[in-house]
Amino acid sequence: MRTESAELLRDALSLPAEARAALIDSLIESLDVEVDPDAEAAWREEIHRRLQQIDGGAVKTIPWNDARSTLRDSLRR
Repeated sequence: MRTESAELLRDALSLPAEARAALIDSLIESLDVEVDPDAEAAWREEIHRRLQQIDGGAVKTIPWNDARSTLRDSLRR
């Protein structure tokens, strides 16, 4: 990730939750792309597959605080 992008992301992550949600909405709207009509079904299948992996013990979840710390550490590099 370029330094400018990393700085922008860091700044965005420091915003309050409501402001981050508004920013996300604005960014998604700015893409102005056509949505694949089969995307919803594909996501539903993917979610089902991932839940089966978690329930079956094939993958292990990690707490959000740990994931966030890892992400922040990677942005600092």
